[in-house]
Amino acid sequence: MDMKSIMKQAQEMQKKMQKMQEELAETEYEGVSGGGMVKAIITGAGIAKKIEIDNSLINKDEKDILEDLLIAAFNDAKKKADDGSENMMKSVTGNLPLPKGFF
Repeated sequence: MDMKSIMKQAQEMQKKMQKMQEELAETEYEGVSGGGMVKAIITGAGIAKKIEIDNSLINKDEKDILEDLLIAAFNDAKKKADDGSENMMKSVTGNLPLPKGFF
């Protein structure tokens, strides 16, 4: 391969990666905790969109439990978003031997 061909491939990959990042930022991921009693929806950019709480959880005496469940649901959704991002980037970069965390 000549340098011109390599540069063209790199530019194409950069365009694909930019498009994937834009799509990822708009993709929504749902995390759950408490057996589905608490749900958090975030975007691939990590922006929280919605929190749903089962009515049975709203009790002043269980405030600490509710807060812990919210954190667990958010973290579950964030992990799914991170995994989705990694999978999308792998589909763009193909078999390039990039180090973990490079994208």
